[in-house]
Amino acid sequence: MAVVAAVDLSVGPGVGLLPLVSLGPAFGGLVGGWRRTALIGLIALLLCYGLGVYNDLFENRRGYTALASVAGVTVAGVVAALMRQRREAELASFRSIAEVAQRVLLRPVPRGAGHLRAAVSYMSAVAEARIGGDLYEVVPAPGGVRVIIGDVQGKGLDAVETAAVVLGAFREAAHDEDGLPAVGARVERAVDRALQGEKFVTALIGEISPDGGATFLNYGHTAPMVVRHGGQVEFPEPPQFALPLGLGIHGTESPRPFRVGFGPGDQLLLHTDGVTEARDAEGRFYPLGRRAHLLKDPDPETALDALREDLLQHTEGPLHDDAALLLLRYRD
Repeated sequence: MAVVAAVDLSVGPGVGLLPLVSLGPAFGGLVGGWRRTALIGLIALLLCYGLGVYNDLFENRRGYTALASVAGVTVAGVVAALMRQRREAELASFRSIAEVAQRVLLRPVPRGAGHLRAAVSYMSAVAEARIGGDLYEVVPAPGGVRVIIGDVQGKGLDAVETAAVVLGAFREAAHDEDGLPAVGARVERAVDRALQGEKFVTALIGEISPDGGATFLNYGHTAPMVVRHGGQVEFPEPPQFALPLGLGIHGTESPRPFRVGFGPGDQLLLHTDGVTEARDAEGRFYPLGRRAHLLKDPDPETALDALREDLLQHTEGPLHDDAALLLLRYRD
């Protein structure tokens, strides 16, 4: 508005840039509240009247037309500001609900779980989303610490609902069942009832005992990464692969438990395929094994943040799939 007024005064009477004054309330409705927009509109009307007198435009209809244009744009700006504020309030409400859902579905893992230290990182592929189709949980149990990480087929609310079924079944079974196969069987039954063979969930269920060693059930999930005390990297795979959760309705066999050496000084990183399948601009996959040195920080959360930042730099943009990382270490 100031620029329009300055230009109008500099070129002298006769040009008549009055309608451009309406840009003030027009932009005001986009960025400010309705009161601010109305105030800008009032200032625009006064400025338009003053410039109209300066340009002798009220001797004909041009001055009154300019005033009507500014008034009309002001009203439209006020209405737009009211609608925008209303949508912003609704969005804030939805975000608060999403945050509550996140805390219920993907609860923060404890920094100390039994004899382990844990850290987690979750990145959703959906813009502005905090939860998606990946899942994780850490549950201290009498026989050790039981963990799960999984990846639900698909995205959106359907994937979130499926993840809730898996996590709910695991949380109950991890406390109630004596052995890891019983935990896996209970989760299988719950997921089979919910999905009925229409979808599936890849998952890795594990139990880390205090005396050293970890036992896993692999339901078609990506292999975990073990970083030894000396820096060696391993990706242990099961002796026999099993189908993902949710496909038990077809009569498939359950996975067999397999043991992985894991002791003090070692690191265990559970992850979803959103990490290993992340591509850079040239289509190269993220080399997780060659980035194991990034986990050298004594604090698990700081180490995981370094790996996360490196992953985002590799993709040079947002991820195309959800990615979850769960880092486990023995307590010092």
